[in-house]
Amino acid sequence: MKIVTASVVVLSGIAGTAQATCGPEPDACLLEDGAYHVVLPDTETSATPMVMFLHGWGSSGEGTLKNTGLVNSLLARGYALVAPTGSRSVGSGNGHGWSFYPGWEGRDEIDFLQRVRDDAAERFDLDEDHAVLAGFSGGGFMVNYLACAEPAAFTAYAPVSGGFWRPHPTDCAGPVQLFHTHGWRDTTVPLEGRFLGGGQFQQGDIFAGLEIWRAANKCPDEKATEFSETDAFWRRAWTGCAPESALEFALFPGGHSVPPGWADMVLDWFEDSLTN
Repeated sequence: MKIVTASVVVLSGIAGTAQATCGPEPDACLLEDGAYHVVLPDTETSATPMVMFLHGWGSSGEGTLKNTGLVNSLLARGYALVAPTGSRSVGSGNGHGWSFYPGWEGRDEIDFLQRVRDDAAERFDLDEDHAVLAGFSGGGFMVNYLACAEPAAFTAYAPVSGGFWRPHPTDCAGPVQLFHTHGWRDTTVPLEGRFLGGGQFQQGDIFAGLEIWRAANKCPDEKATEFSETDAFWRRAWTGCAPESALEFALFPGGHSVPPGWADMVLDWFEDSLTN
């Protein structure tokens, strides 16, 4: 793929940041079958770690950048934000979703997101060995399905308010480092799941999804072994699982959202997992 030299501009509304632009369309980096946005931290270091964040249903990569609390938290920690746009058009506007459900026609999102990872790493000197794939709602579902199919594609996974749909996968390809966060009052993606499309689809049970991950990580027991609290988050973790794996679950008292403090909590967990 041809690499386009990037220029840097100030992103309005986000302090101390630089948004990278590339390709013929302002602010978007273009692949042959999709686009992504990048925001870079204001640092001079090479091989910058990255968080690729997948938007929820009806949003876009550009829409991800409007969550200034999330963006500022990642940049303050020295991480680049990579924000791809899903392939499924939603409604009459510019909203998009992800083709995560097995059997859906359309772009191979798992392949696309790995190509975004590689393209962003080459264009902006990002570190593929320190790469977190995260996402909210529909983006959180996409994170789970990619982690299940290609566990080594990213260093760690951090879905928010998104798991699997029914029928759940029977198993996943291998151990992962995964931190799932969910709102106790979430009624859009309830912890127990719900039917969509007049009963055509069914969101899965989040706890059943965690059972799949415990099996993939070869955890010795069903019950969690560590419990902690970070601000409003109630956390539980499973230890003694496969080497270089990690599995944690956090509840917060709110609903369907990316809660304040999420980014710092997850990055603390990610950085700690790299040293253990």
